[in-house]
Amino acid sequence: MLATTAHINRIATGVPKHDVHQAFVGLARTLLAEPRAQTLFDRMVVKAQIEHRYSVLGLVGEHRVYRRGEFPTTGQRMRLYEQHAPGLAAETVARLELGADARRITHVIVTSCTGMYAPGLDLELVERCGLDPAVERTMIGFMGCYAAINALRLARHIVRSEPTSRVLLVNLELCSLHLQQTDNLEQLLSFLVFADGCAAAVVSADPIGLAMDRFHAALIPDTRELITWKIRDAGFDMFLSGRVPPTITRGLAGVVDDILDGATPAAMDLWAVHPGGRSVLDAVDTALALPPAALACSRAVLARYGNMSSATVMFVLADVLAAAAAGQRGCAMSFGPGLTAETMLFHKA
Repeated sequence: MLATTAHINRIATGVPKHDVHQAFVGLARTLLAEPRAQTLFDRMVVKAQIEHRYSVLGLVGEHRVYRRGEFPTTGQRMRLYEQHAPGLAAETVARLELGADARRITHVIVTSCTGMYAPGLDLELVERCGLDPAVERTMIGFMGCYAAINALRLARHIVRSEPTSRVLLVNLELCSLHLQQTDNLEQLLSFLVFADGCAAAVVSADPIGLAMDRFHAALIPDTRELITWKIRDAGFDMFLSGRVPPTITRGLAGVVDDILDGATPAAMDLWAVHPGGRSVLDAVDTALALPPAALACSRAVLARYGNMSSATVMFVLADVLAAAAAGQRGCAMSFGPGLTAETMLFHKA
């Protein structure tokens, strides 16, 4: 008997109201004491190719959270997460327009690496979105930018084992809660790309949307120190090494056959690559020798929203789903701590 094919039927996206990209650039320059560092930072702002980033926080004005010399503690940041995360998640799920089908949802999967509390987002969604209280809930935490691919894999397993299942997948990240007061240029350049956002999707056996064909995880050896994400007294401490892009180029070249299951990059019509930054997309371009327009959706999401950690690849998949033609094949890919590439092959139903 043929295994059931799981499909991403619909994807909705949402961001908070505050566009903070330019405000962050101004704030970051005040944290850099050396004129040379300020000049280099300004140059990298242009190279980042980001036009907008959104946050649940206002970075300017009397209600701003980040004030020089009094940045919030980890506890204060978690209270802000608990205050803002449920509303953004519920607003995004509402864009799926589930209506009466909300009670047909059998499973909820939530990914987030930027905050935690209990009872958590999973139960908030049950109450706010009119889901069946008996729905099965799973939280995937602290996996970083590639968590959405892991969540899609889990949703696929659920649908393949229980074909009547309908899975609600929510990826919610409030990266702006973890800005650090630092004069370290490399750390400030890491903050330059991150933003807040949420994606929601329905996965089922209904032959609508993107059919999930195959998953593959590629762990690049000896790269543990290149991306780290650790809880400290003054928030979650992110480190993103400048060596990540060349490492991705080198690492992908050796595993492309495994990722594409023997196919060539030219055989893929669609690409949904997590835009961890412009240099990350350039690294994928180089490693796979992609045509100029292949990563257009990824670059557009980066320009419009920045890097929203686990939610970002779902924003890209939403654009891909809207533009894809029936039968087109594609590859989704996200990078995160490890250094790991989590990948998914799919086709438009």
